[in-house]
Amino acid sequence: MIGFLSKQGRRVVQRAIWSWDGFIHVFKTEGSLAQWLVANAVFAVLAFALPLTAGERGFLLMGGIMVLAMECVNTAIERVVDDIGTERRDLAKQAKDCGSAAVAVTAIGVGIGWVCVIVGLLT
Repeated sequence: MIGFLSKQGRRVVQRAIWSWDGFIHVFKTEGSLAQWLVANAVFAVLAFALPLTAGERGFLLMGGIMVLAMECVNTAIERVVDDIGTERRDLAKQAKDCGSAAVAVTAIGVGIGWVCVIVGLLT
């Protein structure tokens, strides 16, 4: 049992390292991730400054993190498409555009969440 737990612990650590490596790659290569990080920092301050419930605050913070996750997924799609080939192909463009749309749709969802919470505070 101890051997199993030790092995699982090493796997968790290895996954964390790989995930961090991926995040750093996206940060270094995609300026949009830095922009989303700044936006998240601003909105996190706002979420804690406003008189929100724990649920509202958690919802809004989670939404911002989901945008970061979608930015990572979008970058992964772009890397795979570019690794297959750099010539212009309709399906490659569509894949990249869909990845970008995933980021945009997630950001719109978070924006709607913020609007709902702010309207709730004002009423």
